[in-house]
Amino acid sequence: MTYQPIENYGIIGNMHSVALVGMNGSIDWFCLPRFDSPSIFGAILDNAKGGRFQICPVPTSNAITHKQFYWPETNVLVTRFVSQDGIGEVVDYMPVGVAPSEPGYHWLIRRVRVIRGTMCFRMECTPAFNYARDTHTTEPTGAIVAAATTSLPEGIGGERNWDYRFTWIRDAAFTVYALMRIGFTTEAA
Repeated sequence: MTYQPIENYGIIGNMHSVALVGMNGSIDWFCLPRFDSPSIFGAILDNAKGGRFQICPVPTSNAITHKQFYWPETNVLVTRFVSQDGIGEVVDYMPVGVAPSEPGYHWLIRRVRVIRGTMCFRMECTPAFNYARDTHTTEPTGAIVAAATTSLPEGIGGERNWDYRFTWIRDAAFTVYALMRIGFTTEAA
């Protein structure tokens, strides 16, 4: 499997963590339970050893096209696969606003279905826990996350490979201001 361009990924999240879902149905980046946790799936960084959770159509003699979109006004991502034989999709999301004691807290939900015709799917789930193999000393602060994808490079071997996990004061100030302006004062506090 080859690396996908970063623009081929959709993002889902629960305000604690995010997952990057490729147009090929593969979750190639996912840290749990928080943004700064070690990755569980990291194939975006190391295709061979990084781990992934892929659900995709079994290849046939017919070409398969891929498309991603979000349900309107949600963070529910649909990855659709279209061929002459049928149309199938994988729907991905992470529940938001769930209390720690409730089912769904820190869940990643994937639903597979065939909409029309026939399509066989295959699943590969190969987690690669604790990619860094060292202990994390950070604690949750309630700070605004600068970039949920931490330090994924803009381009492999490029110059812009900074660690974005930490808050940028200017961006945090704009975010707090925007939250307050739309009435989310609790979230802005």
